[in-house]
Amino acid sequence: MRKLTFIAAAVSVALLGGCQQMQEQPTPAPTVQTQPVQSEIDKANAFFEDTFNRDVMKSPVYQTYMGIKKDYDKWDDGSEERVLADFEQTKADLVALKAINRELLDDATKVSYDLKKQALENEIADFKWRHYNYPVNQMFGVHSMIPAFLINQHQIADVSDAKAYISRLNGVTMVIDQLIKDLDVRADKGIIAPKFVFPHVIDSSKNILHGAPFDTGEDSTLLADFKRKVAALEISESEKSALINDAEKALKAAVKPSYTKLINYLAQLEKRADERDGAWKFPDGETFYNNALARTTTTDLTAKEIHSIGLAEVARIHDEMRAIKEKVGFDGDLKAFMQFMKTDKQFYYPNTAEGKQRYLDEATALIDNMKSRLDELFIVKPKADLKVKAVEAFREKAAGKAFYQQPAPDGSRPGIYYANLYDMEAMPTYQMEALAYHEGIPGHHMQIAIAQELEGVPKFRKFGGYTAYVEGWGLYSELVPKEMGLYEDPYSDFGRLAMELWRACRLVVDTGIHAMKWTRQQGIDYYVNNTPNATSDGVKMVERHIVMPSQATAYKVGMLKILELREAAKEQLGDKFDIREFHDVVLKNGAVPLNVLEKFVDQWVAKKQAA
Repeated sequence: MRKLTFIAAAVSVALLGGCQQMQEQPTPAPTVQTQPVQSEIDKANAFFEDTFNRDVMKSPVYQTYMGIKKDYDKWDDGSEERVLADFEQTKADLVALKAINRELLDDATKVSYDLKKQALENEIADFKWRHYNYPVNQMFGVHSMIPAFLINQHQIADVSDAKAYISRLNGVTMVIDQLIKDLDVRADKGIIAPKFVFPHVIDSSKNILHGAPFDTGEDSTLLADFKRKVAALEISESEKSALINDAEKALKAAVKPSYTKLINYLAQLEKRADERDGAWKFPDGETFYNNALARTTTTDLTAKEIHSIGLAEVARIHDEMRAIKEKVGFDGDLKAFMQFMKTDKQFYYPNTAEGKQRYLDEATALIDNMKSRLDELFIVKPKADLKVKAVEAFREKAAGKAFYQQPAPDGSRPGIYYANLYDMEAMPTYQMEALAYHEGIPGHHMQIAIAQELEGVPKFRKFGGYTAYVEGWGLYSELVPKEMGLYEDPYSDFGRLAMELWRACRLVVDTGIHAMKWTRQQGIDYYVNNTPNATSDGVKMVERHIVMPSQATAYKVGMLKILELREAAKEQLGDKFDIREFHDVVLKNGAVPLNVLEKFVDQWVAKKQAA
């Protein structure tokens, strides 16, 4: 295994004053060796806990995700001044962490120490790349985060929550103003999204302003959400009316002018955009992309190596697909079989309310069946439940085909598997099974919910993430049900392979666009010619590659590593190998870089052999 690089944790960390005071106090001379060991462990864990909590409390948005309502009426400060202050804090954090004597820590705390140290070092090293992204794009951005966050995260349990919602509506002015400043800074550096991005973002922004109170017709997305939540409160009708009136005022006085300002700004910025798609166009873009690959995959694989792995995996999966083609008796070559799978009506539900509901019902049934069989695969299981939902109308056009939202740590909100049913022709039934397993169970819900519920692990590890680990587990989780005897329908098994093929193609296309100067159309053509997916899937995927350099390479790299570790453990342990124990080793420490995961598995194997 190559030397791997850690990826930064989800939030930066730093040292609270209380912990600083504890470090400054002289430590009494120990009378036994255990005294200083425990002291350093306590100091390290206090550092992890205090800095995580401090950074949560600096972020009203993250507080809400965590079920905390302290700053429920506020948004995060996205100003450059705040970014610079946080950077200085990160450097101070690293100094404080290094003051802790690693040699006096136990093995578990050393893992946390090493992860945090590398995260801080990476954050400092990557600061120069902080503007090398697109704050608004068709995949995500402040413009879509605002409504999605208010609708899905801001719960209204009482009048104060409703007033906080209204305050956040009024606060949109600050958020959008800071966003425009961020876009200006990037534009001055020559970092402007390609032309195709702008119609998506402008349309999404305009969608927020459709309906009452902005114009006639049905309530806008945000007003409808606010009314629905307020209607459930046990207060008088006059109080409800007053709250709704205040919300309407905020929507007209803050949300509408802010989004109008953003739309006009984007229309002007679009004129400066071009059709160069890869990160190679950035100043020192090659170095940036290589760094992004290292962070995403937690490996030192080069773009050329990742491209080659992708090509080899595409060829292997094509061979397995040909075997299924023969099994079902299809007369024609693989390309003809893919075209059949892509176009035959038996594999698609109608683009109607009934068709969409049928898809949701069947996806739920698949997940419920898997829930009943979890004891075959896992020792530890999450307490949080999982629900299946359709992506909301206001963002379904631009969102990906499926994704997972983690549960609230306090149990107030379940994990959610979102299926995008905007274009039913992009959601073939033969891929339904693999999608449900990846995004739901045994995929992201098992991994992320279990991580959040771990005991004795610092919070930065419970709620942080390494893309290669997280998405590698998700893709691995598509294969495991096959090994359990599921995917009984050969067409569904073809769907599983189609999903894996999709991830293999990602290795080829992501590196093609960002390192080899492929055009957007070249990337689309590669997907169309090598997969059975709808052309619209290929378009969305290539556009995702373009605005998220390196991100999509993590899935296959991570899956291949998990499989490599599992097969090595099987070979070494023979009859002693237990798939439940292996999964326990993979999941019980939360998300980690791939080399750290390898170390955990090696230690487990050695312990089993010794026993």
